[in-house]
Amino acid sequence: MARILITSGPTRQHLDPVRYLTNASSGRMGQALAQAAVDAGHEVVIVSGPVDVSYPPQCEVLSVVSTEEMLATSQRVFPKCDGLIGVAAPSDYRPMKVEEHKIKKTGEPLVLHLVETPDIVATLAAAKRPEQWLVGFALETEDLRFRAITKMQKKSCDLMVLNGPQAISATDNSVEVLDRSGEIVATISGAKENVARELFGLIEKRLLR
Repeated sequence: MARILITSGPTRQHLDPVRYLTNASSGRMGQALAQAAVDAGHEVVIVSGPVDVSYPPQCEVLSVVSTEEMLATSQRVFPKCDGLIGVAAPSDYRPMKVEEHKIKKTGEPLVLHLVETPDIVATLAAAKRPEQWLVGFALETEDLRFRAITKMQKKSCDLMVLNGPQAISATDNSVEVLDRSGEIVATISGAKENVARELFGLIEKRLLR
């Protein structure tokens, strides 16, 4: 039995007390992968951003809001895990300044100064033990395989799961799974629950010892 960390859902980066940057990630793929892992007899810890889905009751669920919180919680949990499946879609940018009060409308354009948030998978990869493994997800809209391979190398992933924007908040998904050499080792389509079962079976076969 392996102990597996799954990051899931979106994160929120507040602009002021009521507004934030985020995306439409639903957490459904993370939910489905967690269920597949539990069904296979593994222990699962989920670090999740704000979602409406319910995760399997057998999982330990740690709820976070921002990308920084997701990273800090994952850094605390990952050292005691065998591997990571990074399904989450963290917000890539945050405002340089979070306003203390609600930003008022002035009739003029609003200029936001944004900076990049930390890369969760890459940060965890930099501190991982040799026996730990990582599976990343890449959602791309152009140069799909090239960008997925680049991300895999940057994040030191053992497998990279490539999908497109049609996967966001959808019940179905279509993915390509690439290994470290850039070879496509699987193409999986269908309901996210079925995709998750096939994908986790591949993870078990290639990475779990």
